Amino acid sequence: DGGKARVIENSEGDRTTPSIVAYTKDGEVLVGASAKRQAVTNPKNTFYAVKRLIGRKFTDAEVQKDIGLVPYGIVQHDNGDAWVATADGRKLASQEISAQVLEKMKKTAEAFLGETVTEAVITVPAYFNDSQRQATKDAGRIAGLDVKRIINEPTAAALAYGLDKGQGGDRKIAVYDLGGGTFDVSIIEIANVDGEKQFEVLATNGDTFLGGEDFDKRVIDYLVEEFNKDQGIDLRKDPLALQRLKDAAERAKIE
Repeated sequence: DGGKARVIENSEGDRTTPSIVAYTKDGEVLVGASAKRQAVTNPKNTFYAVKRLIGRKFTDAEVQKDIGLVPYGIVQHDNGDAWVATADGRKLASQEISAQVLEKMKKTAEAFLGETVTEAVITVPAYFNDSQRQATKDAGRIAGLDVKRIINEPTAAALAYGLDKGQGGDRKIAVYDLGGGTFDVSIIEIANVDGEKQFEVLATNGDTFLGGEDFDKRVIDYLVEEFNKDQGIDLRKDPLALQRLKDAAERAKIE
């Protein structure tokens, strides 16, 4: 837009879309904010933080840890991959869940541009291995996209801040990425090669179980305990109250 990148608003008017997918009892598929709003009342059919599972085997330590942290089912497919399961036992590959989010992004772009979108560049954490990157490409294909490239998220962040346009010689930068479910730190070298900036991730580390969702959970757990002490009522037994509490905790965190 005028030579500058623009983040397109989705159908709800937001520039960000939660990576949450829900399946309702009547067969409807909800993606983003609508899925998030009904998460507490439909926890076993609402899938989030699936990026922790994509391209991983069921026996991976990260997957085993995740099983105890999410309300939905995580199961082993015949090939050993980690899949998710709905309340009625239907099994879904994590690529299928991610594809729903990518398809919403595709429709958002098409509504704004007024034309069909067929190609995409998708970002992934720098620590993703080949299997995870291929699974991400598969998710794009399921969503009807030709994935031209998979690039590292810290590299994308550096590009978004225009660090490929700056003058000067080689330099190293640190990129902090605190997301909804993960926290990563990457060291990137920006080198000037034949007049063009090239990015190389030298090192990356982080915590795949530290993000906005985890902050929300800590606040909610604290408030539930305090309310139980004061009123003798356990809000965990009231899904609607818990949903309101979650919404309030998230708003308080943001503000």
